Order: sequence, then structure tokens, then C-alpha cells
Amino acid sequence: MAEIAIGLQERKTDKELYSYQQGAITKIFEKFETAPDDYHLLYQLPTGGGKTVIFSEIVRQYLKHHNKKVLVMTHRIELCKQTSEMLTGFGVVNKVVNSTANLDDQGRYSCFVAMVETLNNRLHDNKLDISDIGLVIIDEAHYNSFTKLFKFFEKSFVLGVTATPLSSNKNLPMKDNYNELIVGETIEALIENEFLARAEMFQYDMGLTTLEVGSNGDYTVKSSEDLYTSNSMLDILLEAYRKHATGKKTLIFNNGINTSIQVYHTFKAAGLPIAHLDNTATKKQRKLILKWFRETPDAILTSVSILTTGFDEPTIDTIILNRATKSLTLYYQMIGRGSRILNNKSMFSVIDLGNNCYRFGPWGADLDWNAIFKSPDYYMDRLLSDEELESNFRYSMPDELRESFAKSKEVYFDIKATYIDAVNSGESSKVVLERSIAQHAYICTENSEDVYDALILAKLLGDDIDYRIDRYAKCISKSTFNFLTWLKDDYRLKLRAHLRENFDSIFEEIHGYPPED
Repeated sequence: MAEIAIGLQERKTDKELYSYQQGAITKIFEKFETAPDDYHLLYQLPTGGGKTVIFSEIVRQYLKHHNKKVLVMTHRIELCKQTSEMLTGFGVVNKVVNSTANLDDQGRYSCFVAMVETLNNRLHDNKLDISDIGLVIIDEAHYNSFTKLFKFFEKSFVLGVTATPLSSNKNLPMKDNYNELIVGETIEALIENEFLARAEMFQYDMGLTTLEVGSNGDYTVKSSEDLYTSNSMLDILLEAYRKHATGKKTLIFNNGINTSIQVYHTFKAAGLPIAHLDNTATKKQRKLILKWFRETPDAILTSVSILTTGFDEPTIDTIILNRATKSLTLYYQMIGRGSRILNNKSMFSVIDLGNNCYRFGPWGADLDWNAIFKSPDYYMDRLLSDEELESNFRYSMPDELRESFAKSKEVYFDIKATYIDAVNSGESSKVVLERSIAQHAYICTENSEDVYDALILAKLLGDDIDYRIDRYAKCISKSTFNFLTWLKDDYRLKLRAHLRENFDSIFEEIHGYPPED
């Protein structure tokens, strides 16, 4: 006698569906009724919008009205467990298909939850009967690891859910595996209706042209670690934390374990409460670290990519992106970790040390997801390169240094505009640096009593000089390392010479009287 599958029990959760969640469920069920049985539907909803709640209710209603079984796939073991618990809360009896699961009783279940790799092994070993699966739900559907399993479910309705319907592999666009995209509520709408916290962005202009792009289309770990473990970058990170996040619960994302460890030691040496977590930690270590992070108000947790999905900690106040990425999905996932609301939390901070906001736009910007779904290459190809991004940066003199030039109303000099004016006037490009030197000499003199003061100030302008030379080199398209080094050294020599020769006349031009002997 065949076993009767257990489908539904009484709902155990008191979670009420919000109107936008109910609206999404209605749209999806309309597709169940009108589309072919083997239709592939993709549903987009921002991180924190309640995708698991929505598809748990979908499973509950589907089992109630259809004489078929349901399979939910995830890509990480943590998500597997969370999904199973949520389904149980909705009264859906389910079996987790993990590496240790005994499948002798599978006939008793109408719903299965499985991690993609485990499921792949079980299906190839013919250990799981999928002949009666009518609905397959794929969580975090933008990951390509799921596509290899589609061949097993050619007669099933597939529902993919994701916050970012953009494939992690440029060569495997999601439109090739899904017939249609349904776009859910926007981040801005969820913020306005107090379902998500609003992000306050702090952007830093970072020089990232040494980063290399790997075969997966994102920056390599090695080139990222070479840059982000440097003393100068660690100093910028620590200073950014002190300026914007002191005393706040902070989650730091890095590209590489070594970077995260260096961040840990840097913050520890500064006397700050910090822990490091990566995928080499045992379950016990991970549990203890996350418990400490949850219970410590000013805790700082530095990590790699382990906490981008399946991790919810609403008490996070600050997210630091101590890395660059070319993945829109990763950008949204990292920031999304801070967007959960609490009774006393409606805002959170994002410190961007990877030019990510310049690259993708502000988190929560109004993106046309259907256009991205249909034409992902068009979207990706329009993103600015690091060289293009950095060409728009403007050097800003640090506050402490700016105090030494307090008498000057303006200290910025636009190399690019000066170069364009010189070219349009038929002048040699050399006049650009000559005018830059003259402007530097002017502000040094303006804030000095004598030539010796001015020469001391000139030595403080190293970063500004380097920035101007880099911009100049881009203008004239000569940027070999030796040429740049020579230009920077030559500029410093000429600035000092210009001050020695012209200090008296510049001083008199500024003050109306000559300097005292």
C-alpha cells in the first residue's frame, strides 16, 4: 500500500503577509493557472523584502490546491535550514535533503528542501523520486549552479526568486533559463513604507587601477589583497571607521581572507572590539562569533563573502565595503545586510572604499530590472571602467592640511580644463604644468610670511602634486611608470625654484606691499 504524503499542518507562525507580498503571490498564481506546466518564472524582490515568506506561502497554497509535490533549492546549507524552518512555520511539512538524510521515508513528504550540490548527487544516484514534483522553487536564482539541474525538471513549473535578476556569469544570462520576470516592490517603496532602513552613503575616491579582473568578471583576490593590505589603505579604513562609525555595530566586507585578518589586527591594535570570520571557521566558532556580534553593541565584524546571504542581524548600524566589485548582485547583497529595520532604527550607514557607488549608483536607485533581465550585456557594457571613474575624481585637500592654507579661498586647480583650454588656444601642453606650478606657488606665498615658510608649505603638497601629474599624464596619454616618476620629481624641483625666484613679486601682488627683509 502506497504511503500518503503529509502536506500541510496548522500554520505555526503569526507572520502576516503585507499587501505587496500578497500582491506578488496573486501575480505568481495567475501564472500557475495560465502558463504551461513547464514555464520558468523569475520573481525579483529586494533583500529584506521577505522572499522566503512569500514562497513559503506559495508552497502552502500550492499544496492545498494541487495534487503535486514541491522542491525548494538553495545554494548554501544555512539557507537550507532557514527555509525549512520558515516552511514549517507556515504549516508545510518538509524534508531536508542533505548529505546525511535518510530518504527511505520520502514518500511521506510533499515538500523537499535541498542544497543544490547535494541534490545533484542524490539525483545522479537515483536516490530521490522526483516524478511527482510539480513546482520547483529556486532561492537566490542568480547563481548559475542551479542550471545544471534544470534537465531533471523539464515537466515542472520553475519559480526562481532573487533580489538581482542578473546572472553571476555573463555567458549564462538569466533570460536563457527563464521565460519571464515579475518585478516586486522597489527598495525606495519598502523604505517609504518602513519595511527597510534608509542608507546614508559615505563615498571615498579610491585609486583602484592596480586591480585586475579575473575570468569570473570580478576583481581577483590577489590584486585586491595586494592593494587593500597596504598600510595606506588600512589607515584609510581605520580613519573612515573612526569618522563615521565609532561605537556603532559594524560589518566589514573584504575580498580575501588575508585582507580580513590584516583588518582584524589593525583594529585590534587600535583597541577596538573586533572579530574575524571566514569560511574556514568551524560551526562552533561561527556560532560563538555571531553570538558575540549580536550581543555586543559596538562590535565590529570583519569578513569575506560568507555573510552576504543567509545572515540577518537587524542591529547592524554600519556596513563598510572594504573592497571593490564588478558584481551588481554582490553590491546589493553586502549593503542589504544593514537594511533590516528595528523599532529604533530607520537609518544605517554605508562606507564605500571601493568606488562601488560610483560604479553602480546609490543603493536603492531606480533600476529597470526588466531591461537588465532582457539585455544584461547592454547594462554591463555601460558601466564605467576604473580609469573612467577615477578621471572624474577631484582632489580634496585633507582638513588638517587645508588649515595650513586657510587664507586661500580656493586651492583646487583643474588640470583637465586647463589642458583643454591650452589645446584650443594652440598652446603647448607644457603650459598646463607651468600654470599649475604658478597656482601652487601662489597659495604657498599667500599663506606665508617669507620664502622659507612657502618652501615648507610646498613640501606638504605631495599628494596634490601626484594627483595633478596623474591627471596631466592621462591628458597627454603618456603614463609609463618612469615618465610619471620623472614628472613628479621635476614638478617638485620647479615649484621650489619658482618660489625662490618669484616669492617677493607674488607676495607684493597679494598684499600690496613687499615682504619684510
